[in-house]
Amino acid sequence: MLHIILVEPEIPQNTGNIARTCAATGCMLHLVRPLGFELGDKYLKRAGLDYWQFVDVRVHDNLEEALAAAGGRAWLFTTKARQCYADVAYGPDDVLVFGKETAGLPEEVLVRDSAACVRIPMSEGRRSLNLSNSVAVAVYEALRQQGFAGLERAGELHRLKW
Repeated sequence: MLHIILVEPEIPQNTGNIARTCAATGCMLHLVRPLGFELGDKYLKRAGLDYWQFVDVRVHDNLEEALAAAGGRAWLFTTKARQCYADVAYGPDDVLVFGKETAGLPEEVLVRDSAACVRIPMSEGRRSLNLSNSVAVAVYEALRQQGFAGLERAGELHRLKW
């Protein structure tokens, strides 16, 4: 399973949306403290709707602890990378790491493992995409590369009842 790590997320609605993406895709969600909200936050819960029962969420005190728990190869998402996120090969146990909304990942983390840094392309002069959108883009690219293993595909959907 893919692992998503959010380092010091600040906005509960973003984390709730990401939790919903994790529930829909079977990804495990790791949150690194400090969090900008309480896990019982009404905005977090509302954004995640009734998907919380389907999400495996783990909270860690630091990034190293989260990476050790996830155990796979880590990809660091940053606007500062040269490598496009779609140009790397993702494995089924890879770890997608995202920084907090206002600052991204710490510079020392990016420098320490610059070969693992990837970016989502966007128009020149734009700061960044919304965190929950970035996670969704990355998760679905990784899953696409793996043939959407474990997910229902269009040809496999149940009959719709109109």
